[in-house]
Amino acid sequence: MLNSKQRAYLRSRANSVQPVFQVGKGSVGDSMCRSIADALDARELIKISVLENAAGTAREIADQLSDLTGSDVVAVIGRKIILFKPSSREKNRVISPEVAKIKPGKPE
Repeated sequence: MLNSKQRAYLRSRANSVQPVFQVGKGSVGDSMCRSIADALDARELIKISVLENAAGTAREIADQLSDLTGSDVVAVIGRKIILFKPSSREKNRVISPEVAKIKPGKPE
C-alpha cells in the first residue's frame, strides 16, 4: 500500500508517461490482464486510458486491475488510470519502493 508521499512522487513521474493500454467495451479480460501485468513488470509505472464505452467507471476498472495484477492504484484522473508495481526483475527496476517513499533531496 502506498502512502500519500509515494503517490505524489509516482504521480509526478507519471506526467511524462503515455497511456499504453485502452479499456473499452470489452472491459478487462484475461489476455488484457496478462498484458498489463507484463507491462507492469517491464515498466513498473503505467498509464491506462478508459474509453467512454467501457463497462464501468475508471475507478471501478482501476480497482479491478489492481486486484488482478497485484499492483497499486497511484491515481485515477478523469479517464486515466496510473498503476505501479515494483518489477520482479532487478534489471527492470527503475523506481524502487525505497526511492518512491520520498522525493529526492527531501529529508525523511
